[in-house]
Amino acid sequence: MKLTTLCYIEQDECYLMLHRTKKEKDENHDKWIGVGGKFEEGESPEECLLREVKEETGLTLTRYQFRGIITFVSDEWGTEYMHLFTADTYEGILKECEEGELVWVPKKQINNLTLWEGDKVFLQLLNEKHNFFTLKLRYEGEKLVENQVKIYEPF
Repeated sequence: MKLTTLCYIEQDECYLMLHRTKKEKDENHDKWIGVGGKFEEGESPEECLLREVKEETGLTLTRYQFRGIITFVSDEWGTEYMHLFTADTYEGILKECEEGELVWVPKKQINNLTLWEGDKVFLQLLNEKHNFFTLKLRYEGEKLVENQVKIYEPF
């Protein structure tokens, strides 16, 4: 079981996307994803988010929102609980990433990239501006075979 974070940083109707091309034995190889990574011992989701974004991009997030928890179940990669964030304010200068190429991609063009099918589901939920949601995605290989969503709206 893995605990991870993922963040979509927004700027001018674009998301900062990472094209994962540099790591060997990467389950995300050649896919486009947001930025984030695995929890270190004792980290909260926010601490992991801030550390991973800084490591991968050189940016320090100054305004971000916790948007959902995604449960990935895979016959190849096991189970992962991903904490999903968006951010729209940051400080610093974008640096080169050791895991792939960072590109500002217009939101309207994201689905034209090589994405996991489940990523398309939660990106749509983000675009619909839901405050918080949970999502279970079950994969057999790279094929999405189950998709369960629960949207939480304010009382």
